Amino acid sequence: MTFNYFWRYYLCKKINWYPGHMNKAKNQIEERLSLVDVVIEVLDARVPESSRNPVVAKLTENKPKVIVLNKSDLADPKLTKRWKNHYENETTVVVSLDSKHNSKLPELLKAIKQASAAKIEKLTQKGVVNPIIRAICVGIPNCGKSTILNRLVGKNVAVVGNKPGVTKNQNWLKVNQQIELLDTPGILWPKFEDPKVGMKLAAIGSIKETVFQFDDVALFLLDYLHAFYPKQLDKYLNTIEFDDNLPDLLMSMTQKFGFREDYDRYSYHFIQQVRKLKLGQFTFDFLTEVDHENDN
Repeated sequence: MTFNYFWRYYLCKKINWYPGHMNKAKNQIEERLSLVDVVIEVLDARVPESSRNPVVAKLTENKPKVIVLNKSDLADPKLTKRWKNHYENETTVVVSLDSKHNSKLPELLKAIKQASAAKIEKLTQKGVVNPIIRAICVGIPNCGKSTILNRLVGKNVAVVGNKPGVTKNQNWLKVNQQIELLDTPGILWPKFEDPKVGMKLAAIGSIKETVFQFDDVALFLLDYLHAFYPKQLDKYLNTIEFDDNLPDLLMSMTQKFGFREDYDRYSYHFIQQVRKLKLGQFTFDFLTEVDHENDN
């Protein structure tokens, strides 16, 4: 099966969101990078590449880095493993994490120390006892940065919300005697060069719902799931036969699932069903389409 490129490009080109506070936050990150020893880049495991802000990646490219594949419990585990292997290199440590639970936080702390090992050794050789490692935490809106920081610090010091744009300021947070973290607001970039990125970010909840149409995202999801996760979609549709005319299919689903003619309300419901794993674990970025299709 192939992804319907008409829907992908027609719908995605509509979505762009870049409030003024994001540009301000980008400038603040750039100003403070000289104080930072390691960058913690939090990605959403469902969209690892699409959730990498190219502007921030460029700003931080010369810093040791820890990449966190967060919300891994929501993503396709096979692809999470592949993305982890893809990102790991000499200067980058990768950790897959479900930020709502503490099970892998020791692994994250270990990764921070591993990424800053050269700096620790240099300071130790100069006679510094218990050198402080300063890290900055960056990521797009609603990727789970603040939840991770709260888990690391052990209390709710960073504002958390299941919607984009919650964190507005930058604050230094003390993790332990050796690590301090700088929290930053989630930052998108001014324009999505690849139009499907905007739709993926809308689908997972990283873009404010006021800037896109629910039915557009629902149609995108139907198209994507039919192409790459057909078994899960067919199970959800049950007795509804898949229709290549996606608006007609969505209307049939609206009626079948008890929403009568309320097409828009059901579209929102369907998006929420996907986000809440009612259809299964999905990843919307993959290394090659062939690899992904072979898994399903």
